[in-house]
Amino acid sequence: MVQHSRPSPQSSGPAGGISGKGVRSGQGNGSKAAALTLPHPLRGRRSYAAIDLGTNNCRLLIAKPSADGFVVIDAFSRIVRLGEGLAASGRISDAAIERAISALSVCADKLRRRHVTLARSVATEACRRASNGAEFIQRVYRETGIALDIISAQEEARLAVLGCHALLEPGDGPALIFDIGGGSTELVLVNANSAGAPHIVDWVSAPWGVVSLTESEPFDHADPLDRLAAYARMRARVADAFAPLARRLPSPQADIRLLGTSGTVTTLASLHLDLPRYDRQAIDGLIVPSTSMRAISARLSSMPLAERQKLPCIGTERADLVVAGCAILESILDIWPAQRLGVADRGIREGALLQKS
Repeated sequence: MVQHSRPSPQSSGPAGGISGKGVRSGQGNGSKAAALTLPHPLRGRRSYAAIDLGTNNCRLLIAKPSADGFVVIDAFSRIVRLGEGLAASGRISDAAIERAISALSVCADKLRRRHVTLARSVATEACRRASNGAEFIQRVYRETGIALDIISAQEEARLAVLGCHALLEPGDGPALIFDIGGGSTELVLVNANSAGAPHIVDWVSAPWGVVSLTESEPFDHADPLDRLAAYARMRARVADAFAPLARRLPSPQADIRLLGTSGTVTTLASLHLDLPRYDRQAIDGLIVPSTSMRAISARLSSMPLAERQKLPCIGTERADLVVAGCAILESILDIWPAQRLGVADRGIREGALLQKS
């Protein structure tokens, strides 16, 4: 079932509410975006943290305020596949729980060592869907001390926009920001003509992410015809889920803008640059021609699994999921045919960090 709303999610969220342009990264984790401007005097040297437990990944960000923004002092990311098998069973599996708790234990250790003052930890689609989601959250707290908040799709969309909107290309035309997750994809239409956070005009949350869509369309990876047929079915599923928003979108204009945050877009951007290994500094804020992203998607969708596994920046962990990501991305380009795609290696964590501080 597609979750959507109009007008947009404009809730103030948790107390905190710093507004600004972005989060500046520290040494070795640089970003081309502007630093966050703090609207109040620095509150000492507190450390703030945000954890995003998604359907596929567990991510942590720890930062301290500086004179001109936040400086990232530690980060962590691990693929945990929390939603693996969820579509069939309706539950988070025991193996997925163990993987997630292992990753969150690493996060908890980092929070202690960095003397974090304030943290916001959120869980998304897998925990929203799972019949044992609340039970899992309680176990996480018992074993790691991390209190996860299962946020709504609306809050997920809002945090993603807050975390990455600084990377939107300058312009006066309408903009679409999207987040391809493991269990869902959020599309957010924004009006970003002025300083500060953009005004959210409309949005949709579709129940298809790289994990849920992959599991919905099993196919023989060794059979080229079966691969292409499954890809077409994936495209159809996603198009149907996006249809309510697509009917409400304004007519395409020459200056429409598009910004994506997800492992899918950062991975495809790495292939566009032909990087030997992932480099956040090269990717975060990159603008890629949409034609290139479509060409890469077409190539990956027709490629055997073993060949995808050999590609730099994909490897064995992402090789089986990237095809679903390509199907979602192409479906987005179908309804919002921007000439260029902005790429963000930031999103929910950064949005939560801005809210928490």
